[in-house]
Amino acid sequence: MNKRPMETIMGAVVLFVAAFFLYFAYNVSNLQVVKGYEVHAKFLKVGGLNVGSDVRINGIKVGTVISQKLDNETYDADIVMSIGSDVKLPVDSTAVIVGDGLIGDKFIKIEPGHEKEYLKNGDNIRYVKDFKTLEDMVGEIIFMVTDNGGKSDE
Repeated sequence: MNKRPMETIMGAVVLFVAAFFLYFAYNVSNLQVVKGYEVHAKFLKVGGLNVGSDVRINGIKVGTVISQKLDNETYDADIVMSIGSDVKLPVDSTAVIVGDGLIGDKFIKIEPGHEKEYLKNGDNIRYVKDFKTLEDMVGEIIFMVTDNGGKSDE
């Protein structure tokens, strides 16, 4: 065992460097859950949104999705978000589920409103826009092209 101390030292150095890179990657990737006040939003479809997904305003992470459950009365998806306590959202803000490109992760984009009253812990975001799948968008384009403005060809 003591015949090769250099190999033992190099192995320890490699393990230390690997642990350092894991720590660095965790801090840089912004995976931490944002602590703050909770707000709810109800969507018809969430399209692959997961617990831990970002909540962003203008591309900046301001919160985290902390739970999602099915409302047994309306069958809507009830999404609970933790918003940083330094961010004040007006009550007329809009929540939209969007994706990072065609195959990117889904996140909630908040479009702040203009009211002087702000959301508090446990409040609901009243204005939401559901996630649009690629199939939904293609269907809308086909409908627009084939509509003819409501006129018949006769």
